[in-house]
Amino acid sequence: MILDLAELHASLSDPLLDAMTFLNEVTTRYPDAVSFAPGRPYEGFFEPEDVPRYLDAYLAHLAERGLDRDAVRTALFQYGPTKGIVADLVARTLANDEGLTAAPEALVLTVGAQEGMLLTLRALCAGPEDVLLVSSPCYVGVTGAARLLDLTTRPVPEGPDGGPDPSAVRAAARAVRAEGRRPRALYVVPDFANPSGTSMPLAARTRLLETAREEGLLIIEDNPYGFFARTPGERPTLKALDREGRVVYLGSFAKTCFPGARLGYVLADQEVGAPCGRSSLLADELAKLKSMTTVNTPALSQAVIGGMLLVHDCRLRAANARATAHYAAGMDTLLRELERHFPASEQRRLGVGWNRPEGGFFAVLTVPFVADDEAMERCAREYGVLWTPMAPFYPAGGGERRLRLSVSSVTQDQIIDGVAKLAAFITARS
Repeated sequence: MILDLAELHASLSDPLLDAMTFLNEVTTRYPDAVSFAPGRPYEGFFEPEDVPRYLDAYLAHLAERGLDRDAVRTALFQYGPTKGIVADLVARTLANDEGLTAAPEALVLTVGAQEGMLLTLRALCAGPEDVLLVSSPCYVGVTGAARLLDLTTRPVPEGPDGGPDPSAVRAAARAVRAEGRRPRALYVVPDFANPSGTSMPLAARTRLLETAREEGLLIIEDNPYGFFARTPGERPTLKALDREGRVVYLGSFAKTCFPGARLGYVLADQEVGAPCGRSSLLADELAKLKSMTTVNTPALSQAVIGGMLLVHDCRLRAANARATAHYAAGMDTLLRELERHFPASEQRRLGVGWNRPEGGFFAVLTVPFVADDEAMERCAREYGVLWTPMAPFYPAGGGERRLRLSVSSVTQDQIIDGVAKLAAFITARS
């Protein structure tokens, strides 16, 4: 039997879903190329023997809590609570690292932040009249999730200082409302966003919260990169600044611990009132949805990450000091090498430019040609360097002459080599 693609869900024909698959495949096809493509953590920070060490730390924690062998067996080997088994440790970590007061019952442990994203969008958006505002450019994971759920997205351009411009958010919300629909929520990565690498200044964060209040918007804050600043400075999360319960906070242990555990969480402490007078937390409602999708998050993954939190006294910011320094040095090297290969005169002559992120994994390079999949593959095949086309990150189109460079999984020597090869490719294409 041959199934007709036209009779399957429309998202399966969406080029957005093909983009990341192609990127994974092309990376495999050119294993010797210097790869600025993936946003994965540097593998030099991972040691296989750490996994049993962290698991042992969590088992000791359960024993200290008074659980006997049978109770430990049940906790690790059986289906567990839908909301998770390490919420208390995550709450302690959020208090230490972000100054967030989070009740454990307001947390849902998820299979990566991506599941948290799906659950949150499904719960908040009640029908076809609800519209999700997203920054442009935007992480394809959220626009892809919206596509799977048949949700409408409305792009909001980034402001000159980084992040969605509050005035543009207001204009987008009012335009949606004028169309007879409801601007329901705004998805934003305030710190070192994927793909642009930009961050929102403190004043812009405050203005964004004010705009959300004025326009009746919720904010979905995604914060996978917040620890990785190149320079010190105050970067409070939107959730820490929120005084009205407008921010639903998505967290991930993929970058701060390790991605193989596939562990994320949602902090959803908003109160939900039912017509019958019953009251619950949004986290409880998300758990209902989770129970019908992944049932619960694997206990072993939670136990390993829980043990890691315990080993580091629930202070991941301090535990990531070495990683922060590594990524900062990588970004410094990338920017220095771009400047070396493209001095001001060459930038003007070729039409090349780039941003200068304050931290994180990503920078964006503007080039004088269409930076599409064909160009990327040719660059990998003939010059030995990979990067990511930016166009898929623009929900309404754009970014055709821009490419993303990630420094997270490469060494400084590889960055130096890779920029030289990329510069040769750009010069040849100009």
